[in-house]
Amino acid sequence: MANLDQIDRRLLAELQDEGRITNVELANRVGLTAPPCLRRVRALEDEGVIRGYHADLDASKLGFAITVFAMVSLKSQAEDSLRQFEDAMRALPEVRECHMLNGEIDFILKIVSRDLQSFQELLTSKLTPAPNVASVKTSLTIRTAKHVPGVPLE
Repeated sequence: MANLDQIDRRLLAELQDEGRITNVELANRVGLTAPPCLRRVRALEDEGVIRGYHADLDASKLGFAITVFAMVSLKSQAEDSLRQFEDAMRALPEVRECHMLNGEIDFILKIVSRDLQSFQELLTSKLTPAPNVASVKTSLTIRTAKHVPGVPLE
């Protein structure tokens, strides 16, 4: 963030809130004309600050009725073992997030599933037997009080 000026931060905040905004509207909102606005956005993309643009989908309307968080402990924390587990999780489309943690739990996963039966099948046939897994503890989401993608820019 140290290399970003106030206009860059405003551009990022606007794009984070509304990724489909036109360049002309974005320029108007941040006080630029369209050409320098587009140059700044492209520079932010080239620098990897903006990694992509995504639609925010309603999982339940697409048939994914449950979200589960799984806390995974591994048998070994050797780099090769970690990579094997991470590769296995990347291959599972239901695993939407996979974060390595420090402390008692090695990884936390965010998993979406159509129903409990589908989740149980994923758990017993793919997650528990995944490379190097020692144990899996799961918690079913009851409701989501806050879901804000991105990072605070103000």
